[in-house]
Amino acid sequence: MAPQRRRARYRLTLIAAGITVAAVLAAGPAPTPVTSAPAPPAPTASPSAAGAPTASAPATLPGTASPQPTKGAAGLAPFGAFLDSGPLGVARMSGLRRWLGGTEPKVAHTYLPGGSWTDIEAPPGFLDAWAAWRRAQADRTLVLNVPMQERNEENVSDEEVRELLRQGAAGEFDQHFRTLAERLVESKVPDTVLVLGWEMNGITYTHRCGPDPAAWKTYWKRIVRTMRSVPGQRFRFDFTPSRGRDAVPWTECYPGDDTVDIIGMDAYDQPAGLSFDEQVKEPYGLRQHVDFAKAHHKPVSYPEWGLFRNGDDTAYMRGMLAWIEEHKPLYNTLTDYCPHGVWQCAQNPRSSQVYRSFLYGRGEQPAAPAPTASTPAPQPTKATAPAPEPAGDCPAPDPHDWLEYWLGRKFCLDW
Repeated sequence: MAPQRRRARYRLTLIAAGITVAAVLAAGPAPTPVTSAPAPPAPTASPSAAGAPTASAPATLPGTASPQPTKGAAGLAPFGAFLDSGPLGVARMSGLRRWLGGTEPKVAHTYLPGGSWTDIEAPPGFLDAWAAWRRAQADRTLVLNVPMQERNEENVSDEEVRELLRQGAAGEFDQHFRTLAERLVESKVPDTVLVLGWEMNGITYTHRCGPDPAAWKTYWKRIVRTMRSVPGQRFRFDFTPSRGRDAVPWTECYPGDDTVDIIGMDAYDQPAGLSFDEQVKEPYGLRQHVDFAKAHHKPVSYPEWGLFRNGDDTAYMRGMLAWIEEHKPLYNTLTDYCPHGVWQCAQNPRSSQVYRSFLYGRGEQPAAPAPTASTPAPQPTKATAPAPEPAGDCPAPDPHDWLEYWLGRKFCLDW
């Protein structure tokens, strides 16, 4: 089972107060916030105090030079990283690019919180920074995880999940997904990749499949058809289980080729002691994933991958990077916070060096293929802490000061 993340609980409190991202950016310099300003109400996906960036330069192992480019852009799958759920995740993209010697992340990945239906509808202003990043370059891809139920991380019982799935299958929640689709089209990101009901084969989320696979599949189909009915949409829907069997074989949850455009997999380095080769060969593992996608004539993706139960595991990092290069997913996004990450997490220095060396200086990547008219838009030496580098004259903000990021002069976007 993938980690109990808790990042999708992130809320845009400023939006709830009537302040949009655009208003924040237009407001100009603000007074220096007091030192007792509260920490952001963000998911644990944001870097912890122990793993948060603290230096102004990218991580390089002591005694080593910056990695040298070793590969061209040919064959490099479009990539990105989960850097934060909110606008800070967008702001950090340019720092990741510089840390990688100019190699451009073409994929931005974030999550709708699943606390309430209002969250899942993406309230006005909620995705403004992400949409602006996507629109800035035609070859970029926005990936958005979408919960299928409210109270999505509240340990709802199987009995209640079963009833909610049946209600969804009967159409009781259609309007929420129609509203989301309309807002994405209005934000001019109609080609967003939607990772709908991710890790449905596990036990973490209220949108899990196990309590009633048949109702789950019918509900998935209703959501997709509802969202595709909105004029102007070109969404691609990504069916993404967690690697391995988990609570139920993910193949039992597959809703059908007509409503799935991409077959993804969240593939963390777990459980403890399981080698990368075993992760490939295990039932419902990486090999079965690519074989299943090939049989269904679908591209693969890796919306979440990274270190987890086996520490600073360079064998996993090399293996996963080679696997991605070989199988050329439509996109992949590494989860970059501790314990999974390599840039914003200082506890994985060797894996950080592997990842950085692999991608360093590789230049332009091909864009993820666009949907056609006939087909629906289908990770013993101590390292310095990796840190996002501020662009231009924008000074580095305090990574623990929420108000500074939202209201201060140090908030800087470099797209």
